[in-house]
Amino acid sequence: MRRAIRDKATGVELAAAEEPNVFEFEGNLYFDAAAVNHDALVVTAETYTCPYKGTCFWVDVKDGAKGVAWVYENPMKGFENIKGRYGFYKGSRPKTEEV
Repeated sequence: MRRAIRDKATGVELAAAEEPNVFEFEGNLYFDAAAVNHDALVVTAETYTCPYKGTCFWVDVKDGAKGVAWVYENPMKGFENIKGRYGFYKGSRPKTEEV
């Protein structure tokens, strides 16, 4: 099944893939880096530290919405399955929507 995330403001597709290049984890969608539209997104220096997954970097739409995704480059033990994958909120959110 194809899963995709689109920027609500511009309609630009931010990520799209079929399983296993995208999977649901903790209620979010995690895409392989190759499935992400890198022309539309930028990884920022802004971080968030989850007490059990580790530190992730927030991802913004270039010249657009902030914090639409995140990426864990070095997740903690037990969460290696999300390493280098881009996490997006699934469903419809204020900035993005699953299509």
